[in-house]
Amino acid sequence: MTRTGLVIVASTRAAAGVYDDRSGPVAVEFLRSQGFETPDALVVPDAELSATVDKLFADRDSLPNVVLTSGGTGITADDRTVEAVTPHLEREMPGIVHAFWNKGLENTPLAVASRAVAGVTGRTFVMTLPGSTGGVKDGCAVLKNLLVPVVDMLEGTHEH
Repeated sequence: MTRTGLVIVASTRAAAGVYDDRSGPVAVEFLRSQGFETPDALVVPDAELSATVDKLFADRDSLPNVVLTSGGTGITADDRTVEAVTPHLEREMPGIVHAFWNKGLENTPLAVASRAVAGVTGRTFVMTLPGSTGGVKDGCAVLKNLLVPVVDMLEGTHEH
């Protein structure tokens, strides 16, 4: 079975070419290291994220096994990733988010300021990660031993 992944980065400045996004490639490399066929990260301006997510989730049959986002989980006015993703989740997985916050607290007290969300839609696992490389690395560390079993469960192939 071919497993697929997608990384979406919400960053107005990176989308405009002001600087190169560094968080998306971390998530892409992680997914690839876990055996997921994953294209390079899709970088979109913050204002276009909601429409991008709506379009992606409109055709559930074509969704990848995993969607990770980077950016837009903070508390500034344009941080709207959680609001864009949450309506598309059928079931949230707060335990994964709690593990992510705990991992982040090892490095910074601001980890809990991330409004991350994780959950599933159909056979797709989704998690929103911060735009920092450190935040993405923390998320990947938490997902390292969880992601393949979660995808297997969603596919109905996980051995209990």
